[in-house]
Amino acid sequence: MTSYKSMSDKPSVRSPWFWVPSLYFAQGIPYVAVMIVSVLMYKRLGVSNTDIALYTSWLNLPWVIKPFWSPFVDLLKTKRWWVVTMQLLIGAGLAGVAFTIPTTFFFQASLAVFWLLAFSSATHDIAADGFYMLALDSHEQAFFVGIRSTFYRIAIIAGQGVLVMFAGFLENSTGNIPLAWSVTFFILGGLFLALFLYHRYILPLPKGDKPSATVTPSTILKEFFATFASFFKKKQAFVAILFMLLYRFPEAQLAKLVTPFLVDPREVGGLGLSTAEIGLVYGTIGTIGLTLGGILGGIAASAGGLKKWIWPMALAISLPDAVFIYLSSALPDNLWIVNICVFIEQFGYGFGFTAYMLYLIYYSDGEHKTAHYAICTAFMALGLMLPGMAAGWLQEQMGYENFFWWVMGCCLVTLLVTACLKIDPEFGKKKQGNNSVSYTHLTLPTT
Repeated sequence: MTSYKSMSDKPSVRSPWFWVPSLYFAQGIPYVAVMIVSVLMYKRLGVSNTDIALYTSWLNLPWVIKPFWSPFVDLLKTKRWWVVTMQLLIGAGLAGVAFTIPTTFFFQASLAVFWLLAFSSATHDIAADGFYMLALDSHEQAFFVGIRSTFYRIAIIAGQGVLVMFAGFLENSTGNIPLAWSVTFFILGGLFLALFLYHRYILPLPKGDKPSATVTPSTILKEFFATFASFFKKKQAFVAILFMLLYRFPEAQLAKLVTPFLVDPREVGGLGLSTAEIGLVYGTIGTIGLTLGGILGGIAASAGGLKKWIWPMALAISLPDAVFIYLSSALPDNLWIVNICVFIEQFGYGFGFTAYMLYLIYYSDGEHKTAHYAICTAFMALGLMLPGMAAGWLQEQMGYENFFWWVMGCCLVTLLVTACLKIDPEFGKKKQGNNSVSYTHLTLPTT
């Protein structure tokens, strides 16, 4: 019988084409399930906007504190072990959500499982990115960066588009909303268990993928706190942190209420769309707009630099929010109009988010750039988490139309923190004769 190790040495198994696409597809799915699909599911199951926004915003916390435990992933086991183990836990967690939905205490029970899913997903992100760098040389890393980004985006479309439309189909065919979502999460759990089995077999065994023998928890902690302290000693640290926290202040609130707005009936100011229609509008058309905006933003920034494009991008992430003022006041019943409005808003978000990601890279540059970038992403997640927590309560006090006017007013915060930045005019420009990879792979608005 052929041993596992001998199979892993075959060229076909070692080829990145066999595992990079599936690995980053697996990275995207749980994030979508935890942060996006859960909002729609809870809305369809009758949870209030206040509770949805508050409790699902807390699910961002694992991505906020991820830098604090990521060093220990290097100490214990291998990156490969962490990847396949987290995929098994994620698969079990998704099945766990399915089991809790039909219960009378589904909200509390499913939230507890989503918490475990969030921690498992954040740990999987750490391990998968580390494994990618260990298993591929620099040339392969550059070549496959676009592939991994593409399949992450495919996961987004599959999760909040195809999956949601499937749940909508089950709602209509069975007439039982809890059953429809329970079956949907069972299928998603089965998919992840299949990914676990596939990656357990197909992932290569890089020579460098081994626990550190020289580093101890005490030395890691000492180095971590020294690195953390140096982050706050950088030039413009206070302004940079304000920018990381507040650049998406309007969007962090809007994102939590878009789905409830699309679901709620017209009597309470919503559009009254079905679950399947939301999968098309927000999960598919919106994601396409988001992706195109990100790609064009990366192209623009690499041509003119961050300083040139920071203001157009800040306006792009802010002004399109006005489409929701129109939608909440006009309440159009034409799905084409809704699709166009959502596409415009998501395109602007994707384009404007490019500046945010490039600034994180800019601020992180220098000694400890990898660790500093991880801290930046923690502030990025915190900037989504905190404003989103109160968004549901605000909407229920104001109504949808006034809430969207409030979001537009909050765009002034985005413009104010942008005005405080000082950026090297040359940063982000493509140098003459430089064939390096563009920044387009960094523009997907997730944590």
